[in-house]
This record gives sequence, C-alpha cells and structure tokens, in this order.
Amino acid sequence: MTVESLFAALNEAQVRYVVIGVAGANYWARSGQTVFATQDLDVFLPPDAANTLAAWRAAEACGLDLSCGDEPRDRRRDLFLAERIVERRALVRAADGECLDVDFTLVMAGFEFEPVFLSRRSFHVQGTAIPVARLRHIVASKAATGREKDKLFLASHAEALRSLIDEEP
Repeated sequence: MTVESLFAALNEAQVRYVVIGVAGANYWARSGQTVFATQDLDVFLPPDAANTLAAWRAAEACGLDLSCGDEPRDRRRDLFLAERIVERRALVRAADGECLDVDFTLVMAGFEFEPVFLSRRSFHVQGTAIPVARLRHIVASKAATGREKDKLFLASHAEALRSLIDEEP
C-alpha cells in the first residue's frame, strides 16, 4: 500500500481533503535536504459526515484498518457514526499495520477547513493530484498548537521553513 494509492482512492471517491502537518510540509521541500522526519500523515477533512464516511470507505478499500483512540472502529461505519465523530471532532486513524499511519483529522489549529482548502496547492505524484495546505498555514498551525513536539520542529527547522515559505507562490 502506497500513500499515492490512498490519495488516488480518496480522489476517486471525491473526498474533500488537504494534507497538513509535517507530511504536508514535505511536499514543499525542494530536495531531500529539506525533507522533514514524520511518523504519520495528517489528512484534514471538513466537518462533513458524508465526506468523512467516504474517506473511511476509501481507506478501507485500500486495506487500511480504522481506529479512534485505542478502539478499533466497529464495522458499522455509517452516516450516524460519522456524524458523531464530526460532532466531537475526533481523530480517526487508518493504518496498514506496517508503515502507513494516516490521521483523518477534523481539526487544524488556528484554521477552518474551507480557507485552507481554497488556498491549497496540488502536487502531482505518480499521476495522482495531492492537495496540500500552504506551507505558511502548516507552520502557523504548528505554532498555534503549543505542543512541545511542534515547538521543537519549528525551532529545529526555522531556517529551512522560512526559506521555503519565502519561495511559496
């Protein structure tokens, strides 16, 4: 299972999403020298239960298992459950048990979905369009979280991030 396969499945299902977080920042990297280490892929979804359900189904069709917190999502994945997840802005993880961990999130600190989606940039990888949040939005969101791991990321890569943002179209 490749990340591009998941994005192709999400696109085929007409899921509205934007890649954010460190994985999103990596699409803006100019070379391997500016790629940032991350353990997961953050996919930002709008607070729309039908869209969320479509994202889950696309992930499952790619062979990924879904969980929320420490609990696996039961097989009754329907609109009612998606509505409850959206209400709570709960994070749902899709994983292959090997190396792919995808967080379907309904929250991006400091931002609502629509402005991020409208200003996204699509990167094309192996024929698949991948919508990615603007790097300046990713960095601002990381700063807004106040989490130690985000502060460390921003401090450690401040120069590279600033340079990439300055070149952002």
